[in-house]
Amino acid sequence: MVGRDENELQDVQLLGSQGTTYDFNYTPEVLEVFDNKHVSRDYFVKFNCPEFTTLCPKTNQPDFGTIYISYIPDIKMVESKSLKLYLFSFRNHGDFHEDCINIIMNDLIDLMNPRYIEVRGKFTPRGGISIDPYCNYGRPGTKFEQMADQRLIQHDMYPEKIDNR
Repeated sequence: MVGRDENELQDVQLLGSQGTTYDFNYTPEVLEVFDNKHVSRDYFVKFNCPEFTTLCPKTNQPDFGTIYISYIPDIKMVESKSLKLYLFSFRNHGDFHEDCINIIMNDLIDLMNPRYIEVRGKFTPRGGISIDPYCNYGRPGTKFEQMADQRLIQHDMYPEKIDNR
């Protein structure tokens, strides 16, 4: 079978909606999923969000960055428009960069239960320093648990040669 029928898309409500609203406060409830039609295969799904914003929890000044999400799905996959709205909901959320990255990963694990996921942030400098947090998760008791350990150990072995912030 090619394509998806209406039953497969019944939980996808935001995509194609003309009445999209943007919540300026952290809203994980906006995330939606759909079924992975290729559960017998391991493959990566990658998202890049170059316009991520959040607030410093101490000064309330805005922080800007790019969020990179890569995951190997199992049964459920995150719908991209709902992910966009979810990431937008951090706009008035006050948290440190490291916290935001871990919150995003934890929410996506709770939503999809992926085989593997990693979330990385590349934030623009403020006060002369940039912060690039990275976190990952591999499902315990599977090859993805070992994969997570290896990727964490090696994630910054080859830092970028060109800084294009």
